[in-house]
Amino acid sequence: MRSYLFNRAWQSLVTLVLATVVVFLGVRALPGDPALALAGEDRTPEALAAIREQYGLDQPLPLQFWQFVSNAVQGDLGTSVRTGQSVNDMLRTALPVTLELSLLAIVIAVVLGVGAGVVAAVRRGGPAEWVANAFALLGLSVPHFWLGLVAILYLSVATGLFPASGFVPLGEDPVDNLHHIILPAMILGTGLSAVIMRQTRSSMLDSLSTDYVRTAEAKGLRPSVVIRRHALRNSLIVVVTIVGLQLGGLISGAVVTEQIFGLPGFGKMTIDAVFQRDYPVIQAVVLVTATAYIVINFAVDLLYSIIDPRVRVTGEAA
Repeated sequence: MRSYLFNRAWQSLVTLVLATVVVFLGVRALPGDPALALAGEDRTPEALAAIREQYGLDQPLPLQFWQFVSNAVQGDLGTSVRTGQSVNDMLRTALPVTLELSLLAIVIAVVLGVGAGVVAAVRRGGPAEWVANAFALLGLSVPHFWLGLVAILYLSVATGLFPASGFVPLGEDPVDNLHHIILPAMILGTGLSAVIMRQTRSSMLDSLSTDYVRTAEAKGLRPSVVIRRHALRNSLIVVVTIVGLQLGGLISGAVVTEQIFGLPGFGKMTIDAVFQRDYPVIQAVVLVTATAYIVINFAVDLLYSIIDPRVRVTGEAA
C-alpha cells in the first residue's frame, strides 16, 4: 500500500511539473502583446519598455519560468497586470463560486444519473427504460448554453421561481445562496447525469448477469438487497471514474454556465484574463485546474479499493 501511494504521488508530481511547463509556454504562445494592452494610448517605445521591465516581460523565458515556479511554490501566483490585484485574492473570490457550482452539479448528476441508470437496468425493456434513455439522449444532445437560456426565460423571467443572475455567498445567506445557485447547477449537471446514466445502466446490466448475483438471488435475498449490495456496488467503479474526471472538467468547463447566469466564478475571470492578455491570471486559472485534475484522479484511484476490495492497489483484480 505504501509503495503504491508513493508511486502514485511521484507520478502526480511529475505530471504537475509537466503541466506547469505546458501552461507557462502555452500562455506565452497566445497572440498579442500584453504590454500594448497595458499601455493604452501611450504606446511610446519608452512606455512599452517600462511596462515590460515592471512585469518581467523583457526577461528570457527560462528566467520568467523560474520566477513563476519559485513564486508559485511559495503560494504567490503573481499580480494581475490589468487590475494590480493579487491573483491569490482573485482566486479566493472566484474559486469558491465555481467549486460550489461544480460540486452541486455533481451531486445532482449522480443522484439523477445513478437512479435513472439503475431503474433502466432493472426495468429493462419496459417504459422506465425508454424514459431513462430519452432523458439521457436529451441531456447529451441539448447544449448547455441553450438550455440555460431557456431555463432563464421560463423559470426566471416568466415564473420568477429562480433568479436570472447574481450570486449570494454561502456565508451571508445559505438559503438565498442555494436559491441563486441551484438552477445553474441543474443546467450544468444535466449533461453529466446523462453520461452517468448510460454508464450505470451498462455496468448494472453486466453485474446483473454475473454468477454472484444469480447466487445471491438463489439464496433468497430480497431484490433490493441484491441490487444495492451486489450489483450496484460493483457498478460504482465506472461511476466514480466518470465523476472524478468530470469534476475537474466542470471546474474549467463551467465558463459558459457562469457567463449565462452572471456568476462571479472562474468563467468571468478566465474570459477577462484571456481578452486582456493577463498572463498571471491565465496561468493561475489553468494551473489550478490542472492541479485539480491530478488530485482528483489520485483520489479516484484510492477509492477503487474501497468500493471493490477485489481491486488491488497494484491495479490487478483478485
